[in-house]
Amino acid sequence: MQNIDLTGRTVLVTGSAGFIGSSLVLELLRTETDTFIIGLDNMNDYYDVSIKEWRLEQIEAAAADSSCRYTFIRGDLADRKLIDDIFASYKPAVVVNLAAQAGVRYSITNPDAYIQSNLIGFYNILEACRHADPAVEHLVYASSSSVYGSNQKIPYSTEDKVDNPVSLYAATKKSNELMAHSYSKLYNIPSTGLRFFTVYGPAGRPDMAYFSFTNKLLKGDTLEIFNFGDCKRDFTYIDDIVEGVKRVMKGAPEKAVGEDGLPVPPYAVYNIGNSSPENLLDFVDILQQELISAEVLPPDYDFKAHQKLVPMQPGDVPVTFADTRPLEEDYGFKPNTSLRDGLRKFARWYKEFYQL
Repeated sequence: MQNIDLTGRTVLVTGSAGFIGSSLVLELLRTETDTFIIGLDNMNDYYDVSIKEWRLEQIEAAAADSSCRYTFIRGDLADRKLIDDIFASYKPAVVVNLAAQAGVRYSITNPDAYIQSNLIGFYNILEACRHADPAVEHLVYASSSSVYGSNQKIPYSTEDKVDNPVSLYAATKKSNELMAHSYSKLYNIPSTGLRFFTVYGPAGRPDMAYFSFTNKLLKGDTLEIFNFGDCKRDFTYIDDIVEGVKRVMKGAPEKAVGEDGLPVPPYAVYNIGNSSPENLLDFVDILQQELISAEVLPPDYDFKAHQKLVPMQPGDVPVTFADTRPLEEDYGFKPNTSLRDGLRKFARWYKEFYQL
C-alpha cells in the first residue's frame, strides 16, 4: 500500500454539500494540517436544500479555525469543461468522488438524473484523472451496498459476484467500479471504491428511513414498514463512514507491473458497514425511544396507530450485511457505533435543526 500524507496536498471532494461529503470535509478541516480542500457540489433540490446550506455553513465555520485552506465551487459533475478546469487550476493529489444521484426508489421514476451524475459525471472525473499533470495519487469513490442486489449469501463480501442489480441506481454504482477498474488498468490510476451500507446520522438525507420516519411521525402520518417488517439493514453511523474514508484516502493501492510487463491495476474495493444488521421493527422501536428522549415527540405518542406493515418495494432487498474484514486487515478500522448511540445523536440534532 502506498501511504499518502495529506499535509501540503490538495484534495478534491465532490458532493461536498452532501451528507457524507460535508462530513468528510469537516473532519479534514478539523484533523489535517495545511491541506487545501476543494469542495464541489451542484446543490440540486433532490431533497431540502436548506440542509445542504446548513452543512456548508458548518464547513465555513470550521474552515475559519483550521490550518487548512478551503474553497467551494458550485457546479455539476456532468459539466466536462468545469471538471477539466478544476483539475488544471488546482491539480488535486487526492480525489474523493462522493457526488452522485442517490436513492433506489427515485431511480425507478427519474433515471435521467442517474445517467447524468453517476455515469457521465464519473466518466468526467476518470478522464480528468487520466490527463492530470502531475498524476493523481489516489481516486477514492463512493460505491454502494446496493450492488449486491438479490445476492442470497450473507454477509456480503467484495469477493462475491455482483451481476444482479435490482435498481438502476445499483447498476450505475457497479458501472463505476468497472469503469474505475479499466482506468486503473489502462492508465495506472490508483483507485479505491467504497461500498457504503445504509449511512445515517445528524444532518443526513431526508429520504432515508430514519429521517423520513421522523418527519412522518411529527406530522401524524403512517409509517409504511416494508416486507411486513422482515427487513434487516446494516446501519452505519456517519462518523464511522468518514473515519473509514479518511484512512482509505491515505493508503492507495500499490502500482505494480505484472509478468506481461503491463501495469497490474492499482485497484481495490471495500465494504464499509457496521457488520451487525438490525431488524427494521427493532430499528423503529429504538428510533421512537430516542425521539421521545430528545423531546421531538411527546411521551404518550401512540406509535402503534402510526405503523402499517406493507409488502416489499421494487428495487429493495430484504437484508444488507457487510463483511468488513478486508478493511480491518488493510486499514486497522472497523465501524463500531451502536444504533442507539447514532439515533440518539440524530434525534438531538433534529430537535435543534428544526427548533422544536
